[in-house]
Amino acid sequence: MTKEFATIKYALPEPGIARITLARPEKRNAQTMELLAELNEAFDLAAHDNSVKVIVLAAEGPDFSSGHAGVGNLDMATYKPSGSWSDFKAPGQEGHWGVEQEFFLGFCWRWRNIPKPTIAEVQGWVIAGGLMLAWPCDIIIASEDAKFTDPVVAFGVNAVEYFAHPWEVGVRKAKEMLFTGEVITAEEAKSLGMVNHVVSLDNLTDFTMDMAKTIAKRPMMGLKLAKQSVNQTQDAQGFWTSIQAAMSLQQLGHAHARAVHDGIPVNPEGPALIQEVLKKWKKTKPE
Repeated sequence: MTKEFATIKYALPEPGIARITLARPEKRNAQTMELLAELNEAFDLAAHDNSVKVIVLAAEGPDFSSGHAGVGNLDMATYKPSGSWSDFKAPGQEGHWGVEQEFFLGFCWRWRNIPKPTIAEVQGWVIAGGLMLAWPCDIIIASEDAKFTDPVVAFGVNAVEYFAHPWEVGVRKAKEMLFTGEVITAEEAKSLGMVNHVVSLDNLTDFTMDMAKTIAKRPMMGLKLAKQSVNQTQDAQGFWTSIQAAMSLQQLGHAHARAVHDGIPVNPEGPALIQEVLKKWKKTKPE
């Protein structure tokens, strides 16, 4: 089964494999709410297709994703939530919180728990919200030019809404990553355990699809059991509890910003601080 979307592409390129591709390369695959809603629908489509054993998430263009970028063409008044949070137009922090629970934390958690193996195929920049697309996947394959960063502490909040940082890079590196807004290269990400493999950009898709085809040969029951076993181990260590706690602190950060910045939910100096870090990084490690 295939379906046409406005901001992503969905295909079944090989037996047992669904391939979902972010298709806003001219915007560096910035994530509107429309894109996230379509991505969630595509993940559901693959999850519910009994012929699909493996789901690959990829992106068109030079960058995997530059992060969050507003609503897009989604009509929030008629949008039907996938979770139990709603009333997105409620006043104060309540409405903002509901939106983030649905489109950010809620979607990420749903994707993380799809009972089928998922592989993220990433290249170029993976900024803030871009991490929230890659991290819920079971395996991450990165090109040599991939670069990862979560600079949103500059906005006066703790991090992106799917707070997996200590689990993905370790506690001390997570603190450095967040405090400084630094850029992590593909090779460093691999050394930290965040990335499984680093390959050339030319070989990225072939390498990813070869792995997907290998996985797709395994029985679905075995794959489900293996994934559940690993996820449940992480859950027993407090993964979900810590993510929920961080989400609550995120809302505190937004509420504080609204109080001190005339209703704006983030520190307005944030973009300049982020650009300062990126400019410094590009001078020392030109692309």
